[in-house]
Amino acid sequence: MKKNYNYTRCKLFLPEYGRHIHEMVASLLEIEDRRERTRQAKAVIAVMGNLNPLLRDTADFTHKLWDHLFIMSDFQLDVDSPYPRPSRQDLTITPRRMHYSPRRIPFKHYGRYVGEMIRSLAGKSSPEVGRTVDNLARYMRAKSYEYNQEHPNNEVIIKDIKQMSGGNISMDENAINNLRSDYKQHFTAHPAKGPLRAGGRPVQKGRVNSRPRQGSYSQSHQGQHQGYTKNGRSYNSSK
Repeated sequence: MKKNYNYTRCKLFLPEYGRHIHEMVASLLEIEDRRERTRQAKAVIAVMGNLNPLLRDTADFTHKLWDHLFIMSDFQLDVDSPYPRPSRQDLTITPRRMHYSPRRIPFKHYGRYVGEMIRSLAGKSSPEVGRTVDNLARYMRAKSYEYNQEHPNNEVIIKDIKQMSGGNISMDENAINNLRSDYKQHFTAHPAKGPLRAGGRPVQKGRVNSRPRQGSYSQSHQGQHQGYTKNGRSYNSSK
């Protein structure tokens, strides 16, 4: 028995259609009559459309099927198509190479624009510049916390600002200490589920309330008699 493995067969150009559709397209190339070949190609298009019935209502669905037919024939099928025949060059266009900036970002966790803003403020002295530097230091603390998952040291922020400005901007450590409270992690307490006690404290699980609810029954067996409580009154009943 001769075994036929997939790696010995021809390559599938569109594997989503399966090998049987590719064999049907390959059989079209063996038909010599152009009219008969076109009629059989339309039948193959109908079979291809049955594989995706939900996409039949789209505007370019038939056009896409004819393009797929030519692709599976390796652009060798010659039939009367209602749409322009695609070429191999149209489908193998090399994408335009994207231009990346060759500049290196020395402090990636701060971002590129932080360094540009600090360099633009170098050599200027005004109250607005001081407030802008404070805001940048506050932003740098936030980004450093997001990157390292811990609050940065103030000396590190001062050193980075001085390095990015070329030594033209120097901050006071006492001034940057006032920014510490702005970036503390505020944890919001989740609201407690379940009943609450007087004062807003939740009731602990597993504790039994000694005070019976109104309308509930508490039964106790004593010998042959059975007692129960309802609405604050005691009742006795015997079997």
